[in-house]
Amino acid sequence: MRLHVDQRHERVLELVRERGSLRVAELASELGVSAVTLRRDVETLAAQGRVQRLHGAVVWPTEQAPAEAVPQPPAAEGVVIGMIVPTTTLIFADIVRGARETVEAQGGRLVLGMSGYVDTEDPVQAEHLLAGGAEGLLIAPSWFGGVPADGQEKWLLECSVPAVLIERSAPAGNPAAVLDRVRTDRSHGAAEAVGHFAQLGHRAVAAVLQEGPHAAQITAGYLAAVEALGLTPVPGSPATRGHGEYDEMADYLVDAVENRGVTAVLVHSDEDAVVLVPRLQARGIAIPSDLAIIAYDDEVAGLSDVPLTAVAPPTRAVGELAAKLLLQRLAERSSGRTPTPRQHLDLLPELRVRASCGASEGTKQASK
Repeated sequence: MRLHVDQRHERVLELVRERGSLRVAELASELGVSAVTLRRDVETLAAQGRVQRLHGAVVWPTEQAPAEAVPQPPAAEGVVIGMIVPTTTLIFADIVRGARETVEAQGGRLVLGMSGYVDTEDPVQAEHLLAGGAEGLLIAPSWFGGVPADGQEKWLLECSVPAVLIERSAPAGNPAAVLDRVRTDRSHGAAEAVGHFAQLGHRAVAAVLQEGPHAAQITAGYLAAVEALGLTPVPGSPATRGHGEYDEMADYLVDAVENRGVTAVLVHSDEDAVVLVPRLQARGIAIPSDLAIIAYDDEVAGLSDVPLTAVAPPTRAVGELAAKLLLQRLAERSSGRTPTPRQHLDLLPELRVRASCGASEGTKQASK
């Protein structure tokens, strides 16, 4: 028979009093309720001072029980972190790896959900992870432009657990701007690429970008650098294309080289750059003597026929720092400490120099 909420609360208190401490998942199973329901019960009882929450466990308040009855685990022992990403390929492979290693190093567990770039799937995956016991969320929402539109952030703000955005952001004035976030400063990376071209003597630098969450940041960095360095504006740049529109990209660049004096181009992503190289060569454009190329992301750029100079986001560090920030939020919540200020962390990428710019190979830190 299903217990009334008051009866369930009394049963929780009875079990915790008897045993000193219990895992939330164990309590939920013993009472025959979902982890989400039990978590709400525990939050209610904790707010009344009748129990304490401690890293996924429920413990009897220290003032009502011997100190030895309260476990003292490491900061994140047993904690379950949910992570939602659109895919586990490309940049997200290392981001997930960095987060998983950080959580596991603290004795926790990372559980993964994937949205497939379908924005309505984000809350579905979140609900599933929370029902399974996740106590916090790391999430790269499937916001097409990298920022929420038309209320896409609403479900996230109503979420009952702490959340940290990964490689996404909300603009000032949007309610989701109060969320913690960790992302690559792609604007800085684009400006670094344009600056490298300028150092090599290029004056007309084009950009061809793939539509998606990072296009706006890369565009901003590219345009700012062209203006700041006094370079020649290239009509139509940055040219934003849909995935797979390789012939259109190649046509644009051939025209830019032959008719507009363009001698260098920034291409996002590096997969697109790898595809474009043979198309350009087939049209008589030599790399790098006619057209120098810098790719953005550096997942496969070094494997191109002409190894491509690339802007490399610090993907593993993004995952690591996001996980550490979320674990900090959970520790603050469970201990009752006043939360530290929310954080927006932008990590600088690095420029990895290869043959496609005609310069010697090496790595140039973006912060220099």
